[in-house]
Amino acid sequence: ASGWVAQGPKVAAFEEAYAAAMQVPYAVATSSCTTALHLALVVAGVQAGDEVVVPSFSFVATANAPTYVGATPVFADVDELTGNLTADTVAAVLTPRTRAVIVVDQGGVPADLAPLRAVADPRGITVIEDAACGVGATYQGRPVGAGAEITAWSFHPRKIITTGEGGMLTSTRQDWADRARRLREHAMSVSAAERHRSLLPVAEQYDEVGFNYRMTDLQAAVGLVQLDRLPAIVGRRRELAARYTEAIGAITGLRPVADPPWGESSFQSYWVEVGPDYGLDRDGLLGALAEHDISARFGIMAAHRQPAHADRAHAALPVTERLTDRTLILPMFHEMTVEEQDRVIAVLRSGRG
Repeated sequence: ASGWVAQGPKVAAFEEAYAAAMQVPYAVATSSCTTALHLALVVAGVQAGDEVVVPSFSFVATANAPTYVGATPVFADVDELTGNLTADTVAAVLTPRTRAVIVVDQGGVPADLAPLRAVADPRGITVIEDAACGVGATYQGRPVGAGAEITAWSFHPRKIITTGEGGMLTSTRQDWADRARRLREHAMSVSAAERHRSLLPVAEQYDEVGFNYRMTDLQAAVGLVQLDRLPAIVGRRRELAARYTEAIGAITGLRPVADPPWGESSFQSYWVEVGPDYGLDRDGLLGALAEHDISARFGIMAAHRQPAHADRAHAALPVTERLTDRTLILPMFHEMTVEEQDRVIAVLRSGRG
C-alpha cells in the first residue's frame, strides 16, 4: 500500500520506536544480529591483527564476527550462575592487542556490564553488548543495552520478538550510528529514502567499501507490531519461568537459570543444569522428554569446540565446558499453557534419583 518494499519509512519508524523502547538515542536496523555485530566492530575501529574477547559459551556468530574484520576472537570463561562473561574472566585474557570485548546477555540473562566497562574503558577497549537474546531483559532498572556504547540485537524467529530475520544496532554515539547507517547500504552518501524525496536525480558517491545489510519495510512493519507486544510477551515468559523454578527447586540434582542480583531476565531460553545427583544425565533427560513428545534442546554451545574455531589458542574454560555438557533448554513460549508446562514438569520429576 505504501509503495515501499525495500528499506524505507517503516524501517525509519521501527528504528525510532526501538530506540525509545531501549532508552538509547540511536538505532540502525540491519539484516541480522550477526551483521549488526560486524558493523559494530567496524565502527568501533577493530582491525586486522586486533584481538576481541568473546565467550565461547554462545552461538558461534559471536566468535565469527571478529574474523570478518580480520581480528582474532579470544575465548574467556563465564560465570556458572548466569553463563555470562565477568570482569574477572575478561581481565584474565586481556593483552596489549585487545581492542574490544563482546559480552552476551546469554539466554536473556543480563550481563553485569558496569564492572566489565570499569575494566575495559580505562584501557581504551570497546565493550560491545551482544543482546541477541536480551530484548525485554533489564539491567539496573533499565533495558539491557542502555548502558553500552554499542549493542547488537536479533529478531530471528527464536528470539522474544521477530521480524522473520533481522537485527538492530543501537548506540549512544551519533558518529558510530551515522557510519553504520551508511555502511549497511553499500556506504552510499545518499540513502534510497533521500533519493526518493528529491525532485531531481541525486548522484550518490561511495567513500568506502560498504555492505548490503538492509532491513526491508516488510520486516519493519512486522517489527513495529511485535515491539508493541513485547511487555506482554516478557511478562508471560516470566510467569512461566517462575512456575518452572518453583517446581525444579524441589527436584534434587537440577539447577535452573535465575535472575541475577543486578537485573531481570527475559528468559529467551530457560536452561537447566543436570547435576550428578539427578537420576539421569543431561542426554538421558533429553531422551526421556522426547519419549513423552516434548522437544527440548541441548544447552548453549561451546564455540571453541567447533571445527571453525578449534585451532584457536585459549585459556582453560572449565565453566563453559561444564555448562555445555550438562545443560538443556526446556520448552518456553509465551502461548504455552499450564497443562503443557505441567507435562514437562512431570517428566522432570519422574527422572530424579
